[in-house]
Amino acid sequence: MKIGLLHSLLRKDEKLLLEAFARARIEPVMLDDRRIILDFTTRPDLDILLERSINHSRALHALRLFESVGVRCVNNSEVARICGDKLLTSVALCEHGVPQPEVRVAFTEASALEAIEELGYPVVLKPAVGSWGRLLSKINDRDAAETVLEHKTVLGSYHHSVFYIQQYVEKHGRDIRSFVVGDECIAAIYRDSDHWITNTARGARASKCPVSNAIAELSLAAAAAVGGGIVAVDLFENGDGLLVNEVNYTMEFKNSIDTTGVDIPDKIVAHVAREARA
Repeated sequence: MKIGLLHSLLRKDEKLLLEAFARARIEPVMLDDRRIILDFTTRPDLDILLERSINHSRALHALRLFESVGVRCVNNSEVARICGDKLLTSVALCEHGVPQPEVRVAFTEASALEAIEELGYPVVLKPAVGSWGRLLSKINDRDAAETVLEHKTVLGSYHHSVFYIQQYVEKHGRDIRSFVVGDECIAAIYRDSDHWITNTARGARASKCPVSNAIAELSLAAAAAVGGGIVAVDLFENGDGLLVNEVNYTMEFKNSIDTTGVDIPDKIVAHVAREARA
């Protein structure tokens, strides 16, 4: 069995995966996205490829090129395309009837301000493409809205020219991250923070969250909406139940193994091996 591992830097997550591969007596073919050269006709000698790139554009394009010559990928390029763009994720969730916070999208400073006031303060302004809780703005009033929108307009890059505006959900200092591998929600954590941004990359504290039927069902529905595979789903709790905030296609798990008691890298390797045999 030949399993490719597409990677950038070997972070702790990837090192844990390599240990899991070793336990499964599989030696992955290491593919560094900083060094590989791809064409449109050569098929690598691989049964399947596991994507673990840090850079979204590298991952997206490499996956599509591998697929074009017949290599199956986990996750595939369509999952990467959808999950890598919050706008596309929201569209997919909406099309599949998966509950999420209210969202508006606008393309100019004036229409974005109108959309914000239509939703009502506070709102969260996010870059359509981005991760680790970066460049998020909680906007509490019109003065803040005008200031942030003007800054983004002047900056002028692609990341700042699409205004993704999400209703602010009062989560009382925590949210939930669940982990989906194939057709199973294998684990979940609470992420607690004194800050309104509850990403662990921004210092949030992780603790075990029991996987209730509601968490499992919504996580699997969100995963299916974006195309399935191996994903992490960020959930908000509110008075009416759970909402899906985001779906992540190159999930980080290093801080969640001891917290949940679930060997997440073993689960990932076993899933990829099953897919390679299928």
